Amino acid sequence: MVSAPGLEKQADAFLSPLRSVPSYQDDDEDPGLSKPGDFKEKQVFKGGMLLWLAYQSIGVIYGDIGTSPLYVYSSTFSDAPSRQDLLGVLSIILWSLFMMVTVKYVLIVLYADNGGEGGTFSMYSLLSRYMNITNRDPREASLVQMKRHPTIDLERASKYARHSLESSPFARRLLQVMGVLAVTMVIADGVLTPAQSVLGAVQGIQVVSPDISRSTVIGVTDAILVVLFFIQPLGITKLTFAFSPIVIIWLGMNAVFGIYNLAKYDAGVFVALNPGLAFSFLTRHGEQGWRMLSGTLLAFTGVEALFADLGAFSRGAVQISWLCYTFPCLLLAYVGQAAYISVHPEAYSNPFFNCAPPGTVYPALVFAILAAIVASQAIITATFQLLNQVMKLSYFPQFKVIHTSKIFHHQLFIPLANWLLMLGTIIVASVYKNTTALGNAYGVCVMFVTFFDTCMVSLAGMFVWRISPLIIILPFLVIASLDGTYLSSSLTKVPTGAWVTIVIAMVLALIFLLWRYGKEQQWFAEAEDRFPTSHFVTKESSPGETGSSTLLRLSDRFGGGEIGSMKGLTVFFDKAGETTPIVFSQFLLKFTVLPEVIVFLHLRPREEPSVPAEDRFSVSSLSIPNAYRLVVRYGYNDEIMTADLAAAVTGQIRDYLSQRSSAETLPAAAEEEGSQSSSTLSRTSHGGATETALDRLDRAYAHNVVYIMGKEQMKISPKTNIIRRVVLWVFLWIRENTRGKMSSLALPADRVVEVGFLKEI
Repeated sequence: MVSAPGLEKQADAFLSPLRSVPSYQDDDEDPGLSKPGDFKEKQVFKGGMLLWLAYQSIGVIYGDIGTSPLYVYSSTFSDAPSRQDLLGVLSIILWSLFMMVTVKYVLIVLYADNGGEGGTFSMYSLLSRYMNITNRDPREASLVQMKRHPTIDLERASKYARHSLESSPFARRLLQVMGVLAVTMVIADGVLTPAQSVLGAVQGIQVVSPDISRSTVIGVTDAILVVLFFIQPLGITKLTFAFSPIVIIWLGMNAVFGIYNLAKYDAGVFVALNPGLAFSFLTRHGEQGWRMLSGTLLAFTGVEALFADLGAFSRGAVQISWLCYTFPCLLLAYVGQAAYISVHPEAYSNPFFNCAPPGTVYPALVFAILAAIVASQAIITATFQLLNQVMKLSYFPQFKVIHTSKIFHHQLFIPLANWLLMLGTIIVASVYKNTTALGNAYGVCVMFVTFFDTCMVSLAGMFVWRISPLIIILPFLVIASLDGTYLSSSLTKVPTGAWVTIVIAMVLALIFLLWRYGKEQQWFAEAEDRFPTSHFVTKESSPGETGSSTLLRLSDRFGGGEIGSMKGLTVFFDKAGETTPIVFSQFLLKFTVLPEVIVFLHLRPREEPSVPAEDRFSVSSLSIPNAYRLVVRYGYNDEIMTADLAAAVTGQIRDYLSQRSSAETLPAAAEEEGSQSSSTLSRTSHGGATETALDRLDRAYAHNVVYIMGKEQMKISPKTNIIRRVVLWVFLWIRENTRGKMSSLALPADRVVEVGFLKEI
């Protein structure tokens, strides 16, 4: 890992105006290869762009929370409530929206983003940058911007807590499992959310036409779900042109209905703003009141998606859209429904449609269905965001990710996840058949995620924001008590359906953790090849007729044999990192031959549409003669693997050598006659004539260009115990069936060579 001061030095060196010529050194490590843009940076939006994002966020984030008025009261009460009980439940709903959404998430948790990305897993990633709690892929470790605060800057209690967490394998593993479970539980609830919201809206048809059959309701629901998932490739920005007006009108309709019912029926329900009514309801009903909390929590389900969707928008946009519009509309919606139900208690069974003013049922039905379709967007987008995070941190194999916006870098689409979610939601909607049955399976995972978020943000407060634990403890206890109360209540639904989401989440979590374990074992197995080239090769001076030349041998630890040569230019690929590609180490040690000119090509993706030409390439020399390292930075819209890649690579090396030669020749001209410029070190003897590095490069390129890629096969060590053997076997099976194929590369087929080698794990 790279320390924060080290990163600052790298950035200063890169930005220094005195460096008009690319830096180089005859070694494998070149500080100039890391640039500030290589680290993930948060996009910042202001003014009109921020308001545009806030507008978009309404159409995506609040569909789930915004459609909860369709079924909260019906999910909480099992028969017509008394006015006293109604006010108690209303008080619980209002204060839950305030404490769980506004205070906890909008005003606190949203600040615990990791480079603009949200979700519990992003908070775990944030903590791992400020604490030594995780292993990293050695190829990408230097690309993680560590910001660990010096121990002296922490308070005594925080020092002890951080030391305890970092030194405890159990604590580190627990944080990892919490982060992974939070992802899988959001995804598990994501299978239910579209079915719950769309089915809840379509059921409104039965209010207008009670004779409509259940099979018709299910058929319409499934058709809507299919359309919803088929339009996902359009991307968030395009979808919100239709979605945002729908949600804005829907929320406004709820607010207007609420005002109407308050004015006509019972404005006295505003007394529910007194939190004492909530406590009175719970103490009066005891265990039954505690169980009923599993219905009221549906008022803020979707809050986990609100945080997970943060990367697609921004903190400011989410805060504006919630505080200035969504929150007030929802308050009026629930208060207005309570005003109507207090006069018509039987209306609780279908609160929104029963409370609609005369003549508005049909428009309300249309917008309820449209809003319910949009409601699913929050969890779908959150699934894409979270899967992208776990793939980047090696918890899941790499699948195709499509960025759908050139302006907003974190708006993306994952085809495989989209189609699997579609299949899952259709099955769930068809099996459960009504929102009451779905409600039994809904909410448990949400409460687990919110509790995990409470724990993670408390740690972030101590170790990232350096807030005193004494200040954190009271808010933590208050919020954790609310989480625990709701969580314990929702767990009562496990036998009646909630076990489905828990099982889905557990299976996905096992897959993620299994993959991560396998990747870590792979990194350990590859460690012996992750050394500078000087670890494998030694140079000796050999006298000849035309002067001394350099003789290359393997280092003593690898037998010390002489290394032969082969004509042409060879490009060794490496996915990331800045050290010796494993395929080169294997090639050299097995064949003991070096190409005439060697290029280590490191591909470094950036989270932006395109990288400017002047920032795209960085070149450095290696300790091996005529060997270079080329780092290629590219955005998600840039095309790197092209048929003319060899020309681009050679052109960059040529420019580098030309600039280097010019930089060395200028001071040499001022030396006394007879002195030797360092530029002569780049000249070698070839056929009795003096040849420069540029000449050799051109000659090698003209002869032949070969791209060499590694195909690493792995086998399980015979000494491995049976449990570990099974885990690694599953990892290797998944790895073999998900790895990329050479045939998909846009490179000339006759120039690509795949070198296979075996590693034992």
